[in-house]
Amino acid sequence: MSDFTSNFWSLYVTGITLVSIVACLLLLWFSGKAHAMTANDNSTGHVWDGDLREMNNPLPRWWAWLFVITIVFAFVYLSLYPGLGTYKGQLGWSSAGQHQVEVDKGNAEVAPLYAKFSAMKPEDIAKDAQAMAIGERLFMNTCAQCHGSDARGNKGFPNLTDNDWLGDGTPDYIKATIKNGRIGMMPPMASAVGSADDVKNVAQYVLSLSGSPHDSVKASLGKEKFAVCAACHGIDGKGMHALGSANLTDKIWLHGSGEAAILSMINNGKTNQMPAQGDKFTEAQIHVLASYVWGLSNKGVAAAQ
Repeated sequence: MSDFTSNFWSLYVTGITLVSIVACLLLLWFSGKAHAMTANDNSTGHVWDGDLREMNNPLPRWWAWLFVITIVFAFVYLSLYPGLGTYKGQLGWSSAGQHQVEVDKGNAEVAPLYAKFSAMKPEDIAKDAQAMAIGERLFMNTCAQCHGSDARGNKGFPNLTDNDWLGDGTPDYIKATIKNGRIGMMPPMASAVGSADDVKNVAQYVLSLSGSPHDSVKASLGKEKFAVCAACHGIDGKGMHALGSANLTDKIWLHGSGEAAILSMINNGKTNQMPAQGDKFTEAQIHVLASYVWGLSNKGVAAAQ
């Protein structure tokens, strides 16, 4: 690990860079001083196609000086900009810094537009066509990669249009999730449930909660063992927003339905993560984006208000 924490590679890159530039300059100088063996007619003796002879004429001076200028430019550039290992350059420029400058410039240009929406309630923003068009662009650029362009998600990625939330689904909850991300975890529970048969019985009981096809005998046997699961999912299996636990009664399955999917979840557990997106948006943009997402699953409510 010392190779990754020491400054050896920084010095190595710096040395190779400087030596290469100096070597080019020395090559130019020695080439200008060297005298090739030539015939009386100043040719090297190499002939092609019968009469095409290689002459020993020096490079034009402007060409040689142009080469020198490029070397001088290289030294000036490396003194001002990063290029020598960890040296940051006199100007302190970086691609990340330049990107941030461009982002800040863009945010400043659209700030007056977002100021209009910052004072509005999410419910009102969800009814504003201009705000929803902006929210859709923000969603497509950042969220659609996981949740889909239609926001209906996929296996492992929540559907944002069905009003089925692991949390309370309020605009504030959505804002916090966008800004800080969220880690959802169900630990493996097979050992706590009991034997392999107990696990299968609990899986059948979970299927029965949502009215899915199930074995009623095994489901009745699994009801008692479900008490282990009720600590998070509730006695009625409807989940708890405070814990972010899933509602097992609504036939909405984030990680797949059927006995096999439920058995896998009980036996192996699951960890799902939405990464924090707060550093990609301003507070005003998060406000508009959260309102857009809230509006996707509350279109009836937004329209009625």
